[in-house]
Amino acid sequence: MSESTSPSYVAAGTVAQIWRFPVKSMSGEQLQESVVGPRGLLADRMWAVRDLELDAVTTARRLPGLLRCTARFEAEPPPGVGPGDVAHVVVTLPDGTEVSSRDGARLDAALSDLVDTRVTLVPLPPLHDKAAYRGVLASQKDLRKQFGVADGEPLPDLSMFPVRKLAELAVYATPVGTFADAYPVHVLTTSSLRTIAEHAGAAEVDVRRFRPSLLVDGAPAGLVEQAWVGGTLRVGEVELRAEIPTVRCTVPLREHAGGLPADPAVAKAVSRVGDRCLGVYAETTRAGVVRVGDPVSVAAAALTGAVAASVGRVAERLKRGALRTGNRFMPR
Repeated sequence: MSESTSPSYVAAGTVAQIWRFPVKSMSGEQLQESVVGPRGLLADRMWAVRDLELDAVTTARRLPGLLRCTARFEAEPPPGVGPGDVAHVVVTLPDGTEVSSRDGARLDAALSDLVDTRVTLVPLPPLHDKAAYRGVLASQKDLRKQFGVADGEPLPDLSMFPVRKLAELAVYATPVGTFADAYPVHVLTTSSLRTIAEHAGAAEVDVRRFRPSLLVDGAPAGLVEQAWVGGTLRVGEVELRAEIPTVRCTVPLREHAGGLPADPAVAKAVSRVGDRCLGVYAETTRAGVVRVGDPVSVAAAALTGAVAASVGRVAERLKRGALRTGNRFMPR
């Protein structure tokens, strides 16, 4: 790439926190550093809870009681862990009881009692076992429950998702090869947290409600990461492509492990200020190590100004039309 076309990076802050979630939908663990690759942080979401009645991997959107559990690895996972080759975890239940994934029957019974549904803890399946990643056909009623949308109100606007990603998530509970909901890395700023807190009254706007991979500190005010979409982030040795804003469901308003109470005011503030979005989802374009304190810089998207706006408007109109058509045929 010539110097004239090289992206121009500007400082965006530093890495304040790194979070890894050994079990999908449970509280996770803070790290001082992590390898970040195509599937995100090393060993992130190595396990998930499978709903035996739905015969599919489930989430805290369906079973919010899972958020009251915390998961950690027995020992730091070695390089190379991934689909079909995972490390064992210890789950701390809401009453403080710790149960290892090695004691599967006991852990499954405890989790089933907690969420009042027959569930089992499952490891990340091998890539060739695509059937293990299949989801369930979501109805409009189901989506309204997961996103906290009342009858008569419009469903969340998912038009920022690429059509290819929407098609993938219509078949699979998560992308094949990961238990992350949609993208492997989730980036959030302390600026966004402060902005939401200003509009959430007495509610406790805690980073744990939003479950980022990376929390970035440095921007003075506003939902600054929304402007990063389409651009590139340099974080330590790693490069990320900011794909879409993170659409928020009911998870932030739920009770979380560590004494974080349920509070609908948090979700209402996000809906009001960020149009249901907070943070950005990202893909890894250059793997490497990220450490707390690493500088973060951002290069804007290649398309700018009137050209980008024109292209974006046309694309959004086409996609929204497709989504509206799809919603009409979605089971109610």
